[in-house]
Amino acid sequence: MTNDWRRDRIGSALRGENPAVLRQLSAGFAAIGDVQFLPGYSVLLVDDPQVQRLSDLPQPKRLTFLSDMDVLGEAVEHACRRLDPAFRRVNLEILGNTDGFLHAHVWPRFEWEPAELVGMPVWLYPHENWKDERYALAPRHDTLRAEIGRELDRLNPVTP
Repeated sequence: MTNDWRRDRIGSALRGENPAVLRQLSAGFAAIGDVQFLPGYSVLLVDDPQVQRLSDLPQPKRLTFLSDMDVLGEAVEHACRRLDPAFRRVNLEILGNTDGFLHAHVWPRFEWEPAELVGMPVWLYPHENWKDERYALAPRHDTLRAEIGRELDRLNPVTP
């Protein structure tokens, strides 16, 4: 499989071809992030590639998407706390400034982060962090993926 799934993250998830997908939830797909400079970074992708904003969803599905974001956030929190005693908290964000489809970011935060960044938004990390191969999602993250997946199964036992 090539990286073509990156050009159509939601379509590839719907086809079962997105290798970053951890689980399908009620209104979207829980996926581990392409970069892992903050180990456990995950993304909730809406299950309809035409949806650009939260407000594009009918209110019941909007609330379901937000509930899925909460479940993914809690799963990341439990997994990261278990794997790293320096875990601090999870930041949840819906931004949509780069990718034109609805998605939510789940950023774990840690005590070992640089002092000048630990209390700041993740987006203030150096731009290189998003491109540096040492932070790229790789087989070394399989344990983390499995832990988040187990937590998703525990927190959301009924999947679509």
